[in-house]
Amino acid sequence: MNDTSTVHTIVSPEGSLEVLSQREMMELLDTSNGGLYEQFRRCCLAVLTSGAEIDDTRAVLKAYPDFQVRLVHKERGILLKLENAPASAFVDGRMIRGVREHLFAVLRDLLFMHNEIHQGRRFDLNTSAGVTEAVFSILRNAGVLRHGVSHQIAVCWGGHSVSREEYDYSKLVGYELGLRGVHVSTGCGPGAMKGPMKGAAVGHTKQRSAHGRYIGISEPGIIAAESPNPIVNELVIMPDMEKRLEAFVRLGHAFIIFPGGVGTVEEILYLLSILLHPDNAGLPFPLVLSGPHSCRDYFRVLMEFLGEALGDGVAAQLRIIIGEPVTVAREIKAAMDGVFEFRQRNEEAYYFNWRVRLDLELQKPFVATHENMAALQIHREQPVHLLAAQLRRAFSGIVAGNVKEDGMKRVEEHGPFEIHGDRGIMAKFDELLRAFVRQKRMRLPGQVYNPCYRIIAR
Repeated sequence: MNDTSTVHTIVSPEGSLEVLSQREMMELLDTSNGGLYEQFRRCCLAVLTSGAEIDDTRAVLKAYPDFQVRLVHKERGILLKLENAPASAFVDGRMIRGVREHLFAVLRDLLFMHNEIHQGRRFDLNTSAGVTEAVFSILRNAGVLRHGVSHQIAVCWGGHSVSREEYDYSKLVGYELGLRGVHVSTGCGPGAMKGPMKGAAVGHTKQRSAHGRYIGISEPGIIAAESPNPIVNELVIMPDMEKRLEAFVRLGHAFIIFPGGVGTVEEILYLLSILLHPDNAGLPFPLVLSGPHSCRDYFRVLMEFLGEALGDGVAAQLRIIIGEPVTVAREIKAAMDGVFEFRQRNEEAYYFNWRVRLDLELQKPFVATHENMAALQIHREQPVHLLAAQLRRAFSGIVAGNVKEDGMKRVEEHGPFEIHGDRGIMAKFDELLRAFVRQKRMRLPGQVYNPCYRIIAR
């Protein structure tokens, strides 16, 4: 992060949340331990530093230690007073409109989560149905759910630290999707999350479609490491990683996964834990893994790990397409048409996938502590979908140790996380992670990666 020049300014809302109650104002300005203000400040800073080549939450905060955001309550609504804000978010003294939209999306979602999810009693988060209702309500409050329209949404996942060739390939796939009228949702960060959106935007423009949807879904713990990219025109902040992942599953109609690191494998395992659940057998759930020809070895090592851990049935749940962006787009579009027909035939909502079954264990937030990581049950004496869920948590913990402030602090204070598991699974686990380090998928190129984990085979 080279340019750290700052500005002072006052910003008015862009399209929503012009009015706050006195209680909401007090909650946002609460700087006590556990108060909402610090979370709001960090998310705002992440939005304002969109495009920065950095994936360390603390480095972002360190670059702008004096950044502050204040609420100004006027009779006609609220204003945000920004002090020492990153100058890169402004052009000729005016905040970029997309950045302003993202700022107030953060405000909207954090307030809703605080009032309705964390403090309210509307949702029973100890039940699977209650968690899904909470996810639905956050998406609805954000205006993402569109009843009565058949918007086809492809969820695209992949690494934020990828090669130029991999980024360009993801952009080509997005372009082919855009030409076919498909909209894109990603984790909203850079790399393989930005590429499909950028490509789709060009495809939509060539088809003279003025209503392309580029939906970015993030969560407070990771937003600074993956700041919203400039293409995102619908930003949603979910309370935690588990609800973020469920939001993708409920909202999307097909999934494309590009090469990435541990976060991408976490996402793949999350989907496989759903697809391998007996209650979801027969549901249309298109899943394609794709990348340029140079990624053949990446997919080989990945599939060897998945096959060793979860068995031969994994291959039937997904398709790998190498170096053929047109084929990817055609297959995804055809599969989406099948999803639409299935839901229409069964009189189900197209804008939200209510039918897919998620176990509560998959929905509970996983906190990456040393105790929780060491207690993971990575063995074959359990249903395969539960093993996939346990492996997902292992990779989630490594993500936390790599880029999330709390996780990095725990590793610094107590040493690497210990991950225990069956010998065969952990051998392939270790091989996959070593490959990621060689390929610089754990950090941005040029940085030395210090493992936040220690693998212990039984």
